[in-house]
Amino acid sequence: MTGTASAPFTADDYRARMERAAREAADAGLAGLLVAPGPDLVWLTGYAPPAVTERLTLLVLAPGRAPVLVVPTLEAPDAAKAAGAPALTLRDWTDGKDPYAISASLLGTGGSDGVGGRFGISDNAWAMHLLGLQNALPATSYASLTEALPMLRAVKDAAELELMAAAGAAADATFEEIRKVPFAGRRESEVGADLADLLRRFGHSQVDFTIVASGPNGANPHHEVGDRVIERGDMVVLDFGGLKDGYGSDTSRTVHVGEPTDEERRVHDLVRAAQEAGFQAVRPGVACQEVDRAARAVIADAGYGEYFIHRTGHGIGVTTHEPPYMIEGEERPLVPGMCFSVEPGVYLPGRFGVRIEDIVTVTEDGGRRLNDTTRELVIVD
Repeated sequence: MTGTASAPFTADDYRARMERAAREAADAGLAGLLVAPGPDLVWLTGYAPPAVTERLTLLVLAPGRAPVLVVPTLEAPDAAKAAGAPALTLRDWTDGKDPYAISASLLGTGGSDGVGGRFGISDNAWAMHLLGLQNALPATSYASLTEALPMLRAVKDAAELELMAAAGAAADATFEEIRKVPFAGRRESEVGADLADLLRRFGHSQVDFTIVASGPNGANPHHEVGDRVIERGDMVVLDFGGLKDGYGSDTSRTVHVGEPTDEERRVHDLVRAAQEAGFQAVRPGVACQEVDRAARAVIADAGYGEYFIHRTGHGIGVTTHEPPYMIEGEERPLVPGMCFSVEPGVYLPGRFGVRIEDIVTVTEDGGRRLNDTTRELVIVD
């Protein structure tokens, strides 16, 4: 994704996000936030550099200070076109200048006076940039944004939820079409290419993954695609998603080529019941781990607990995997506007796997699915 973000947000929306981020940083005991190119910068400003290079681009947010975007002079015209640009100050620098000294002067630490501070910094910031900042301000320390502010993007507003729902609908349309194509006799990679083409046809600008895991490959949750030829009698796990208008989709359905065995139907029904239990556990105030517990209990009670080998869900938004996570030990409460997957699975080594996944958003009194294709076992040719 390059240039400005395609989501229909205004400068006021981005201003509010930057102000909230600065407040949350202060509440977390941070002196400020340093945001490098990536999903956080797009979410906060609407700006994605046309190319990520060794030249420093850095959004500086500090409580009580106006936001400043440090940007190479040759990229300043693009930055000025971003939807959030009116809500911040651009500070450009030319080759031959020291961008770390410029950035240090914005942090309120006095540069060379020895005053320190702890700053949150983007997870994907380059090591050379972090080291450059440390050299300019040796008394400072840093924490990754995921560690310091894991919930920064977790709660979506009404406009974001509309975009999430549209991305989910596009993924649903993709599934409705893929179930019509031939499976038997084709390679997984061919069906995966069909999935990618369909996601783009239904509006995705970015395809992040197309898992097509047939037969024994289905027992590997992250198999993606390979050269295996799909055969009649195979169970096939389909898991696919990406970004549409800057927001993510991610859904899984398991189909069967021809008529399934009684065991295959039983395992699929079990995973469907577990997925429903996880969804029913969603409501405000409930700890994230309770969603995992609800889904996992159904599978464990049926004797398949050792074959459910991953967390029940992950957050989704401007990236397809982000906090919060539906996993044992995550006691953070669910809040209206959070969006995450509910995707239990059973994986029988050397035989087959089953996974069913919907994106769910927390409402005022429960949860709402953003995927609505059938969760019954679909028979394909």
